[in-house]
Amino acid sequence: MRRALPVVCALLAGCATYHPQPIAPVQLAQQFEQRTLDSNNLHAYLVRELGHDVEPWPLPRWNRELLTLAAWYYSPALDVVRAQWGTAKAGIDVADAIPNPVLQLPFQWATPNPGPGEPFTTGPALDIPIETAGKRGYRVDQASHLSEAARLAIGNEAWKVRAQVRDALLTLYAARERSAFLSRKAEAGQQIVAMVTKRRAVGENAGRDVDAAVLAATQAQIDLTAARSIEQDARAQLAAAIGVPVSALEGVQLDMDAFDHAPLPPPAADAQRDAILHRADLLGSLAEYAAAESALQLEVAKQYPDIHLGPGYTYDTGTHKIAFGVAGISLPIFDQNQGGIAQAEAKRKEAAARTAALQDMILSDLERALARYRSSIDALQLSDAHRGAARRQLDSHAASFAAGSEDRLTFTQAKADYQASEVARLDAVVATQQAAGALEDAMQRPLTPDAANAASTQQEMAR
Repeated sequence: MRRALPVVCALLAGCATYHPQPIAPVQLAQQFEQRTLDSNNLHAYLVRELGHDVEPWPLPRWNRELLTLAAWYYSPALDVVRAQWGTAKAGIDVADAIPNPVLQLPFQWATPNPGPGEPFTTGPALDIPIETAGKRGYRVDQASHLSEAARLAIGNEAWKVRAQVRDALLTLYAARERSAFLSRKAEAGQQIVAMVTKRRAVGENAGRDVDAAVLAATQAQIDLTAARSIEQDARAQLAAAIGVPVSALEGVQLDMDAFDHAPLPPPAADAQRDAILHRADLLGSLAEYAAAESALQLEVAKQYPDIHLGPGYTYDTGTHKIAFGVAGISLPIFDQNQGGIAQAEAKRKEAAARTAALQDMILSDLERALARYRSSIDALQLSDAHRGAARRQLDSHAASFAAGSEDRLTFTQAKADYQASEVARLDAVVATQQAAGALEDAMQRPLTPDAANAASTQQEMAR
């Protein structure tokens, strides 16, 4: 007993202990409200990800890629997939575990005593399981592939977060630009109403002219109010994409220069190669297929029974017995694991079909996105030409007004009409940027790589 006590203590010392981690919703809400874009922890994260110092801090302007990094830092969706990867990695340790031996301590009392010794039978016996046919290795392979799929899911979610930031920022950009154009149009509309009203008072205009001017000015004001409402909603959408409260964006200067130009579309072959080689969801699907392969190998290996060794010692009423033999072998007579093998084969087939379907969808989306982006660039060029013609026409009105050959009402009406070409051109810019975003999503690659994009989803997956 004294010799066994240290062994028992050592075994107990190696056991894990439970540490409670309660969740307090109120505390979580407070932590969310305290998130800002000038956090020192966020600064350290940006320095680590970009590989260089970020000065000055707080940043005077935030561009799309810096906002994406901030979203990767705060995103709760990324926290979820990172935790899922941790669960999958722990599954490798579970799969790699060696079965523990079983200790048996039987005791029997003999009446009457048949032997020369004490009238009982006792002694320790072990049941030592030995897995055969490489089952443990197949389990580890399956868990490793599932862990890789979970790691790749981080990259896929990171790209989704990037796309959400990009789309929200584009919506905010469009709303701000539209508000600026419509504000000038509404101002011109009010001036026109004032002028035609004065002319009506002196009999130079009919009543219907005043009504038409008031109607146009009212519609311009309605459009301006709607654009400002969309701008506020876009700010909230951007804050949600980053993972911060709306108050965190107050006073933050946003750099939206990236929307002022449209990069050339890549060749179709290059885009297809990028989509097949770099899309994290497709790579994750391939990892899940590899896990299904390992699962099938495991089920095939289960046809072969495991071995249980049974060494032991017995004191039998004065007689000492030492046993060493096979404690048990399951005989595969009625069941050779046909059901498990058939199910694993079906799951492998399902995984293959899912991967093929995903790749087909990716290639279809890519082809459609390329065509959409090219046509949107053509439409943008036409819109630029139309705006140029409208600008020249407005300049002609301005020259005529300056020369005194055109009255203020006609010139003001020309300025109001010109804003329509600016809005039309803005719509073309937004459509082009939306098409560019769809093409990026199809490839899961940025069209304009830069320092931040170089880290992109690959670094996020590596964490």
